[in-house]
Amino acid sequence: MSGSLPTNPASPEPGPEPGPEAAPEAAPEAAPELAPDPVGALARARSLVGAWAKISVLQFFLAEAVVISGWAGAHPYSRRFNVISDLGAAHCGIYSGREVCSPLHWLMNLSFVVQGLAMIVGAVLLSTVLFRVAARPDVPPQVRHPAWGLMIRALVGVAGVGMVLVGCVPEDTVTVLHETGALLFFVPGGLALLALGWSWRGLRAVSWILLLAGAVSLVSTVLFRFVHGLEPGTLERLMAYPITIGLAVVGLTVARGAHQARTLLKVRARSAPER
Repeated sequence: MSGSLPTNPASPEPGPEPGPEAAPEAAPEAAPELAPDPVGALARARSLVGAWAKISVLQFFLAEAVVISGWAGAHPYSRRFNVISDLGAAHCGIYSGREVCSPLHWLMNLSFVVQGLAMIVGAVLLSTVLFRVAARPDVPPQVRHPAWGLMIRALVGVAGVGMVLVGCVPEDTVTVLHETGALLFFVPGGLALLALGWSWRGLRAVSWILLLAGAVSLVSTVLFRFVHGLEPGTLERLMAYPITIGLAVVGLTVARGAHQARTLLKVRARSAPER
């Protein structure tokens, strides 16, 4: 019997066995946030201008001495019992139980305004980076207290606005506005020095000067407000002088850092290979 045997259909070739599913690639670890290059920030002209704006607040002491020398009251001006604002009083007479007569009041008030404007200019021009790295070009650019730099600039700016208000509104004109300006100067100014001193610990030796200045100013402000019978002139100077001196120290520190940064950039430029 003739015939062909049925042929089995060709069985399909086995395919490659499925392997284990590839694990998803791990996301790279986020790099630490970096601040802009402190050398470049320090070397800018705006940093130097901002530094000298801070230093210029020292003109207050010269203006105060000149205005005191022109005092025309029946009794000599007393730094112990007369407050600083007495020197800017616009009229001669009795104010808050004190006899005031300051013919050079315009000069004192002008000094207040110039000091306030200098503080505002410094707060605007000095970048947050400078406060983060304590105005040191050799500090690695990792962010240090990132929010503190903005806070310090804001506090100094508010204190500057307060000082401008003090100069524009003498104590014997609109007392409420004058006292509001004084409060805006003393409290934010002292807090700014405390915050700056704390954030500069371990980076600048002057941090302790700033901490001390801020603490003295704020404690004296509390005593002036709530403790009666103390010498008002002495207390107010313990409130104001530390802020002025502390800001000048900050200005000198930044100016020195700016000089170091500019020198470092010149060295880099000389050592860079020519293309």
